[in-house]
Amino acid sequence: MARLRLERYSFRFAEQVLNARLATKQELELILIDASIEIEKLSRPSFNATLDKLFVARGWERQPPVFDDPGDPSAKMDFLKDRVGVEVGFGHSSFLGIDLLKFQVASYSAMDKIDVGVYVTTTRAFQRRLQAEFGQNWDGSLSYEKVCRYLPYSKSAIRVPIYVVGIDC
Repeated sequence: MARLRLERYSFRFAEQVLNARLATKQELELILIDASIEIEKLSRPSFNATLDKLFVARGWERQPPVFDDPGDPSAKMDFLKDRVGVEVGFGHSSFLGIDLLKFQVASYSAMDKIDVGVYVTTTRAFQRRLQAEFGQNWDGSLSYEKVCRYLPYSKSAIRVPIYVVGIDC
């Protein structure tokens, strides 16, 4: 059985910010390559559910609100711990801008909830392999490569450090 591995991209010195919280960074990366993850069963919904269980089991806050207004149910990050916000981007690439904006809002102004955002997605090779070998549909999914290409063009709008993690096998 193949093991998961991670690709990493640091935008605005995100890796250095995360290294100041080394235990949190290491925990995050261990969750993403956890041995209990069964690659052959990874549809997008099941991978999201698996990661949800793993993060929550390690004490990460699930679905913390970006805004302090409890009446806004839509603006939530996926996970938060130690001022590190996490978004899991297995959906369509059109959600990338919205997800990055959540990090920006949570970092600046009166929110001040995170110091760094972590954007988790999968590589194109991972998506192709799951589709070819296991019949999992990853068509239209956002890829690690696309996030890495997109971020430098957003540097005037996205000021928060973002650590991009691509899951591969």
